[in-house]
Amino acid sequence: MKPQNQKTIKNEKTLRGVGLHTGKEVVLTFKPAPENHGYAFVRVDLEGSPVIVPKAEYVVDTQRGTNLEKNGVSIHTSEHVLAAAVGLGITNLIIEIDAAEPPIMDGSSKYFVAALEAAGIVEQEMPIEEYIVKEIISYKEEATGSEIMIMPSEEYQVTAMVDFGTQILGTQNANINSLSEFKEEISNARTFSFLHELEMLLDNNLIKGGDLNNAIVYVDKEISEETMTKLKTAFGKDKIEVNANGILDNLTLHWANEAARHKLLDVIGDLALVGMRIRGKVIANKPGHSINTKFAKKLANIIKQEKRNKVPQYDLSLPPLMDIYKIMEILPHRPPFLLIDRILELSDTHVVGMKNVSMNEPFFVGHFPEAPVMPGVLQIEAMAQCGGVLVLSTVPDPENYLTYFMKMDNVKFKQKVLPGDTLIFKAELISPIRRGICHMQAYGYANNKLVVEAALMAQIAKKN
Repeated sequence: MKPQNQKTIKNEKTLRGVGLHTGKEVVLTFKPAPENHGYAFVRVDLEGSPVIVPKAEYVVDTQRGTNLEKNGVSIHTSEHVLAAAVGLGITNLIIEIDAAEPPIMDGSSKYFVAALEAAGIVEQEMPIEEYIVKEIISYKEEATGSEIMIMPSEEYQVTAMVDFGTQILGTQNANINSLSEFKEEISNARTFSFLHELEMLLDNNLIKGGDLNNAIVYVDKEISEETMTKLKTAFGKDKIEVNANGILDNLTLHWANEAARHKLLDVIGDLALVGMRIRGKVIANKPGHSINTKFAKKLANIIKQEKRNKVPQYDLSLPPLMDIYKIMEILPHRPPFLLIDRILELSDTHVVGMKNVSMNEPFFVGHFPEAPVMPGVLQIEAMAQCGGVLVLSTVPDPENYLTYFMKMDNVKFKQKVLPGDTLIFKAELISPIRRGICHMQAYGYANNKLVVEAALMAQIAKKN
């Protein structure tokens, strides 16, 4: 499948409405974002306009929507906005909001989709970073019987299967085979509630912005006179009735399975918290915000782990970019303290080096004679020497410079390095080289596993 490029919007676009749970007027503005930015909510009503990047790790509550919080700053009911962005293929977007909760609009993603399209969707130059699902990943809540799984697929596909266990709203399914179907088939599906849930929300003053136009209310019980009075007061109606299809008042369903379609919408919005485009087929059985976000967190952790453990693959039978002799022309180190044998790749921002660990290494004499293990400090030193090649390759006379350690952070040793192992080191710049200072993230791999990682900082200085 041909890689797609990232997308953002061309112009700003503002929406106004009320928050479902707060009842307060809310102004939301969509703004363009640069490449590799992703999604970000910006609370412009708070000092400093704090930013919340929608990630699964920031989920704090899922009872009445997917609520995020970071450093005491909240975003409530984020899923409908995020679903609209994902559904339109937008990957970079700034969402400015002057309250904790986006406007509910009609309870769907329809108005957010319309606003984003009105702003103009533009393609950017960078390709989309996509997580391609290679095996089945699943998550199940034993207490509820809810389960979500994802399997390999050529496109992002979603199936939602819901069973509400009520006579008025039983089993429903909804499905999309491509995000291109989202706008027409899913975005218009409105949120819904059962009467008993609505009563609880009204009793606790938790649905201040609701009316009968932004939520479908399924009547799953007899309405008492007391409840009818509450509903009339809450919605400012002189008369409220139950339709033959069991829906409160005169709201007409867009589809018979609108509830399932909205659950699918929620799945798409909640899985946006993974932080990366997904290529796979999602099957959600009895989905809800709780299991959706827990699955998103699991998937995000798997992606993070795979990224860290992704072993670069190189054909070691090919001639290296630099052999040991060329390395010695750049680095001041000499045996037994020259700890890299080859440079396989070198650019302005990264370097890949290699070391064959032999039983004849001098450090095995004392570490440990009966159970030889390569010292961790020498693994760090080897990675730093790769970084030395990177930074010294930027000066015309590297033989006149020395490299000195300044700092190392987040050093982790994952596996033992033993005689016979082939170490592959990869170091990437965290920031551009300035004044001879190199700040890089480095990884070491052996036997197709990550064995060491560290953030390193070094400086080159001219020899006296």
